[in-house]
Amino acid sequence: METQKFSYDNSIVRAFLYATIVFGVVGFLLGLTAALMLFYPELPEFFLGTDDSTIKSLAAGNIQGLINSQGAFGFGRIRMLHTSAVIFAFVGNSVFAGAYYATQRLLKARMFSDTVSWLHFWTWQIMIVAVVITFFMGINTSKEYAEHEWPIDILITVSWVLFGVNLFGTIAKRRVRHLYVAIWFFIGTWIAVAMLHIFNNLAVPLTMWKSYSAYAGVKDALVQWWYGHNAVAFFLTTPVLG
Repeated sequence: METQKFSYDNSIVRAFLYATIVFGVVGFLLGLTAALMLFYPELPEFFLGTDDSTIKSLAAGNIQGLINSQGAFGFGRIRMLHTSAVIFAFVGNSVFAGAYYATQRLLKARMFSDTVSWLHFWTWQIMIVAVVITFFMGINTSKEYAEHEWPIDILITVSWVLFGVNLFGTIAKRRVRHLYVAIWFFIGTWIAVAMLHIFNNLAVPLTMWKSYSAYAGVKDALVQWWYGHNAVAFFLTTPVLG
């Protein structure tokens, strides 16, 4: 019997793992900042300074004069950044690190394409940076866990498709006949998250950074929380079980 030699791609696993560590710390600090602002809403003013009129307003007990707290460093934007950092940056990168590590070993095959692996990695990181910039600028859809505007939603879709190409391509060239249960979890995650993301983020673009949901009223709310609760199940739970 001929002996086949191959090597696993551990570099992509390390890249996602390092990103997980970095964004884990960032997500924690953003969450801590948001929590402190509930108790001390003047926190942005304390760090960024303020003017005389704001000082007088604060002395009179009027927190509506908190210029920085209502702007880029306000609670609303920091809180959005925290949830996106934890869900997409921290958990997302950790899921990909685990999937790339486990898939290769359970299928006894290197990932389908190193190029696709790195395209997947960098599109995901670029998406995260775009989220940070747009949220600080006040550009968002105001939909819980899906605040990203339509160009970023498209980038998420592209990155997710790249992940799918690599996953299913590796399954196709596997060196074992059976599929271990973890692989089925990864397959289920990919299909469910793709469906949730696409249907929840259907929108009508007005400008480059402004759009309106394709749904209205109660329908929009129902679709949004169909996405919200199932995203917890299929993005934060299923791949971790795998």
